[in-house]
Amino acid sequence: MKKRHSFILIILTFSFGSCNFLDTKVDVMPTWEDVEKTRYRAFDFGYTPYGYLRNNFSYIDNNIDAAMSDEAEQTSSFSNAQLFNNGSWNAVSNPDEVYGNNYKGIRAVNFFLEYTKEFRELLAKDRDTISSSGKYNYDLDVERMAFLRAENKVLRAFFYFDLIKRYGDVPYLTEALEKEDNLDLPRTSYTEIIKSIVSDIDAVIDELQVDWKQYNAELDGRITQGTALALKSRILLYNASPLFNENNDVQRWQQAARAAHDIIQSNRYWLSGNYQNLFLEDNSINDNEIIFSMRYGQSNTLERLNYPIGTPGGASGVTPSHNLVSAYEYKGTPVENDPYANRDPRLTYSIVTHNSQWNGRTINITPGATDSRTNPNTSKTGYYLKKFLNPNLNLLQDESRMRNWVEFRYAEILLNYAEAMNEAYGPDNNNGFSLTARQAINMVRKRAGVEMPDVVAVSKDEMRNRIKHERRIELAFEGHRLWDLRRWKDAETVLNQPLMGIRVDNQGGNYVYSTFEVEKRVFLAPKMYKYPIPQIEINKSQLLQGNLKQSPEWL
Repeated sequence: MKKRHSFILIILTFSFGSCNFLDTKVDVMPTWEDVEKTRYRAFDFGYTPYGYLRNNFSYIDNNIDAAMSDEAEQTSSFSNAQLFNNGSWNAVSNPDEVYGNNYKGIRAVNFFLEYTKEFRELLAKDRDTISSSGKYNYDLDVERMAFLRAENKVLRAFFYFDLIKRYGDVPYLTEALEKEDNLDLPRTSYTEIIKSIVSDIDAVIDELQVDWKQYNAELDGRITQGTALALKSRILLYNASPLFNENNDVQRWQQAARAAHDIIQSNRYWLSGNYQNLFLEDNSINDNEIIFSMRYGQSNTLERLNYPIGTPGGASGVTPSHNLVSAYEYKGTPVENDPYANRDPRLTYSIVTHNSQWNGRTINITPGATDSRTNPNTSKTGYYLKKFLNPNLNLLQDESRMRNWVEFRYAEILLNYAEAMNEAYGPDNNNGFSLTARQAINMVRKRAGVEMPDVVAVSKDEMRNRIKHERRIELAFEGHRLWDLRRWKDAETVLNQPLMGIRVDNQGGNYVYSTFEVEKRVFLAPKMYKYPIPQIEINKSQLLQGNLKQSPEWL
């Protein structure tokens, strides 16, 4: 297990914090001389970019991003998420500032790719390549270096996608700039970047490992063909969406459908039969629904942050909204005085509701009870997070579990496919592919343990709304909602609606439920659909040639 641990350590020892692109501290970045000391350092530098992948468990307020959308509210009144909720974020104060960190990752990729351009010669330097054992070890190093170079091109595409979905046009670099280079670069068009990163992915698909577990389990956790195809599917879906596809070019939807179908027809992934446990411990690595997970080792931080305050060690944290809870469909007949009965099972799997069992006790939000809103630091919405959280951890004894963030899974691909197919061909035309949009969405709804009825939408418009709904439910809290609302251009409607909570009163032994407004929300269109370039970057550019320009909406 030594090699596997080394790989994970390399990932985890690099900071996930933000830093500014022009303040790259190139004096402490690797130099050619650093790597020349030994050829094996080239492998280390090839792993470095993994460390710049964002930790979505600590996205904002050291927690997941759900409180930045209509999914949830952050318990703390002084949370950074509130800047987004009240519309006070800007180019100077943006808690979701990822500009510098992504460019650090891009610089690390570019450095590695430049240095290892002639990697066969590099790996042959001062070694035995003649004897059978020497040739075997050399060929193995060459093979693994080829894999690593392909992975780095996918990582660079990932970093650029993380930038352009926020900022639109950004500077595009494929070289590792040094101190003496011109760092005052203009913004490259979003369209040009999309073409470049998709082309990079296409170019290396056949150079990536299919399954690290079968090749060498000690190296499992690195990017595979499936990871690259899933990233391409997500990129092209966004590219086809209204925010980036103003003229509704149907060819973009067709490209997105084809990209998702490439994964479907690979027959490497299928839907899990245990939705709730899919996100816990080794399931989030080993289940056949998982395409790519980021590994973070043993932890109980998420449980400490999000267990109810009434549970020893909990702090309530990110608490789901009634806006989201009310969106879960009824699977059966509604039950009087129990609005959570006979709902889509994914509600119970994802959210802790009143009068339900969680961590060995009954959640009670009625006035004067353990979880009453009048108690300090209880949920502001009447709900608590369950998804991702390991149940029954003894936090007082510092009990912990393995933590892995699922970045890509098969259900997302099926929903990407359903959306793109519906927009390109309608609900029931497969256009020669293996599934229609309707069949794809129904596969997700009918997964074992969920088994929701088929959608009955008839028109393209009706199906579009059903697919949006299904993404909201299936992918809840997984980092999609904030960006889905933007790419659909629905944010100006949805994120200007008040965030709602639930109130429960005990009247003669019967629970009476009523909704209330937790807070008003603000989303200013069109400016907030894309982020402003960090003001510090604009200021630095102005001290040079002023090539980097601010987005007009944010001037």
